[in-house]
Amino acid sequence: MPSTILPNAISRGEACLAPTGARRYAPTGARRCAPTCRSEQVYFSLLVMSEREEVVVMDAEDMRRAITRIAHEILERNKGARDLVVIGIQRRGVPVARRLALALSQIEGTGIPCGSVDITPFRDDIRPRPPVLTRSQTDVPFDINNKRVILVDEVIQTGRTVRAAMDAIMHLGRPACIQLAVLIDRGHRELPIRPDYVGKNLPTSRVEFVRVELMELEGRDRVVLRKSTALKIKANPD
Repeated sequence: MPSTILPNAISRGEACLAPTGARRYAPTGARRCAPTCRSEQVYFSLLVMSEREEVVVMDAEDMRRAITRIAHEILERNKGARDLVVIGIQRRGVPVARRLALALSQIEGTGIPCGSVDITPFRDDIRPRPPVLTRSQTDVPFDINNKRVILVDEVIQTGRTVRAAMDAIMHLGRPACIQLAVLIDRGHRELPIRPDYVGKNLPTSRVEFVRVELMELEGRDRVVLRKSTALKIKANPD
């Protein structure tokens, strides 16, 4: 028999399941409710394992300092800005890339080319793959051959997005090298990819969600760690 979640129970942060068509709701505070159908004496309870939480792990000033530090690390490792270009991964990696290119330019006193790459044609979770560069938002208006490419994204997790971005860059030319800069490294890698420059290492669990909010998109700068509510349905037959 199909079941429905009782709405008044949901509003209290717990819920009971009853057969579709049931007219009775569980009393306030009750954790179990009996189906109105006498032939099916099965009780259901919905256990709330954890409440939704939101923690700000980086504010605007933290983000600014992290990008400035990464810029200094890039210049130190590459012995200056010669042959450097910056490419951001669409969508949220692009504003971070532009800020990084600006920081590099301000430190060195010279312009740093900045572009963006769309990984859609190179993703490994799309079958069949679309033709290369079809509907692409890639914008790299400079030559990348023999350049030191700083690839930028806001968060790295599995590494699959970065792998697709490197394929997209190699389709455009043959750079001298590709170095990866990310604002947040949250772990859970599925490919052997490690960033060269990290704004913040943030150990997380699989059920947590990291969101980088940017002034260019949300109207504010911050990094938020969110924990989703985990629900477990438990059946208790009489």
